[in-house]
Amino acid sequence: MPSRPEALALVHEWTQSESLRKHMLSVETAMRAYAQRLGADEESWGIAGLIHDFDYERYPNAAMAADAEHPAEGVRHLRSLGWPEEICDAVLGHAHYTGVARESDMAKALFAVDELTGLITACALVKPSRAVADVDVSGVRKKMKDKAFARGVNRDDIVQGAEALGVPLDEHIGVVLTAMQANAEALGLGAPAPSTALSSDA
Repeated sequence: MPSRPEALALVHEWTQSESLRKHMLSVETAMRAYAQRLGADEESWGIAGLIHDFDYERYPNAAMAADAEHPAEGVRHLRSLGWPEEICDAVLGHAHYTGVARESDMAKALFAVDELTGLITACALVKPSRAVADVDVSGVRKKMKDKAFARGVNRDDIVQGAEALGVPLDEHIGVVLTAMQANAEALGLGAPAPSTALSSDA
């Protein structure tokens, strides 16, 4: 199992965009919360979330085609480094167009939280405080219905992801929102985080 510092070093090496790095950290945060909830290995789930988009900047998938380079190119690199297949399969499975089935709980969770973290971040950034602490579940649900808001967020993926996990949508939003609020400072979304917050520094 690769260590978090090793995963974070790859993120920093391959990704220059601070917003994309923060997205990956948000997904890591949500994955760790779900690992705790489901009694899974928090470290491996967190690393899967942290690394899931590390190749996106180098290999964007604008065509959204089956042969798109992201995330397949990144996974090829991870496999060359000997990364666990469970993580590789979860990373491949977070994109519909790869055709890779989401069979493990890790893969289902990664798909479920990916788009939702983006929506929650957008909800926070339109607040006067720009703080995720000021976001609540009902507000996220309201923004989900507004198709003009955060157009890049796939609402169907959020709904389908919650269903695949067997978690009611409001509860799913609450799990991810609470996790992001606890790690707000590292995510660039407001008030200082608790001492247990994840660092975004290499």
